[in-house]
Amino acid sequence: MKTRYSITVVLFLATSIFGCKKQLTEDPKGNLTPLNYLKTQADLDAAVASIYAKYAVDGAYAFTNKSTSYFGADDLTTDPGLNKGDMRAFDQLNGSSTNSSMLAQWNGPWTAIYQANNVITNYAQVNSTDDLKRKAAGQAYFLRAWGYYNLVRTFGGVPLVDKLISVNDRPPRASVGDIYNLIVSDLKIAKSWLPVSYNDPKQIGRANQMAARAMLADVYLTMAGWPLKQTANYALAASEADTVIRSGGYTLMSNYASVFTTNNNSESVFGLQFNVGGSSPNRTYGASSVPLDEVAADGSSGWDDYYPEINFFLNAPKCVRTDATFYTTLKLRQGSGSNVTFKLVPWNSSETHAGHPYYKKFRTALGDGVVETATTLQSINPSTNKTTDIIRYPLVLLDYAEAQAMSAGGPSAAAYAAINQVRTRAGLSNLQTGLSAADFQKAVVNERAYEFAGEFGIRWFDIVRLQLLSEVIAARASNENPINFTGDITQRYLAPIPQNDMYINSSWSQNPGY
Repeated sequence: MKTRYSITVVLFLATSIFGCKKQLTEDPKGNLTPLNYLKTQADLDAAVASIYAKYAVDGAYAFTNKSTSYFGADDLTTDPGLNKGDMRAFDQLNGSSTNSSMLAQWNGPWTAIYQANNVITNYAQVNSTDDLKRKAAGQAYFLRAWGYYNLVRTFGGVPLVDKLISVNDRPPRASVGDIYNLIVSDLKIAKSWLPVSYNDPKQIGRANQMAARAMLADVYLTMAGWPLKQTANYALAASEADTVIRSGGYTLMSNYASVFTTNNNSESVFGLQFNVGGSSPNRTYGASSVPLDEVAADGSSGWDDYYPEINFFLNAPKCVRTDATFYTTLKLRQGSGSNVTFKLVPWNSSETHAGHPYYKKFRTALGDGVVETATTLQSINPSTNKTTDIIRYPLVLLDYAEAQAMSAGGPSAAAYAAINQVRTRAGLSNLQTGLSAADFQKAVVNERAYEFAGEFGIRWFDIVRLQLLSEVIAARASNENPINFTGDITQRYLAPIPQNDMYINSSWSQNPGY
């Protein structure tokens, strides 16, 4: 995405139409001025569906650029050449405020937040029952909180826009603490107004009470780390996560690989929905994670956007989860026409251009990503219907395990049981008992690194809240993209505010180091 928008222009553009989804159908009326159309429950539902839709586009969370500034983590790296300069810059800890791909991380949440503000400001005027109106508004509060949660973790303090504003307004950057206060407030409202679950299949993809509690648990856990370091929030995180666990509404899929070949499965607490036929494709599965070296029988090829760092892969535990996560044998096309065959080579073969393993779990998607057998490639597709799971049940279990141990000065039997559920599904033995709180936390964070390897920001945000970047850099292989930043490494925990917004909002100060 090359066009640069200021926050104020983004707020205006939030009224544009971004497409529809099969399960979260967006009515064009959902994009009109609320005072003109928020009259019926159908109008309100259309406005809520529009919030979801604004997250599910390339300019937000539908493409690899949603993770641009998270390439500083060890579970993500990219090609030393090709057209990957924007992501490579952050992989080298040398991103800049003019990075065009990073704009998805900035603009995407703002368009959704503004539409959420439309709903929150005007839902009460709708001619409907209080219960239905609160279920709709609860989703708006949840989605606004999610947008701010991503913004504050990525950029630090941002403008606190919790009501409709003019495109000419120039709101100041609020403090990180104030943004988190809004997030917590929004999620508390969401969890009190949303149902525990939905019975209507048309509601698939809607946030429910358990999604709000699970996100609130993660928020509290993050607030206990850098930069706020409000350690009293560990207990609050444990309590919210425990409520989700005790609800009995979610279970781990028995097969780790099947998590990535199904939508809205038993462990999906909240996921962003996509629909290729509705002009809302997910382009972070399929071709994005396939090596450039691979060319299918139909001539389609990989995009080589992202893959794990070598030592991250080599340090992975030996288990069925690791086997399902990483793609280690590449298929190189030989011949042409009816004589096409495929040569199998290991990831570190001199015949590969990158010399890296790739991600297996993001390839197949729902059968609409890579179509292949063990020895052949039929097609490689960039657009899939795969849901991006934002909160999977293992995250709730691991959030609970860490938060409980840190709040109580050591892990309880319940904390061990939570992490061991994840380890058992992975094919690992139970974690050794008798660990200190600090050692147990390290074990949980390591478990999370491999359970969620390559998944939207999870590893990076752990690195940030626990200030692990120096440790991660020290473990980096010498043949990765070279780190060419020599300043204060702590200044790389935040991405820079996009330069165009700095020009327009002259009172803002740029994040240190940029």
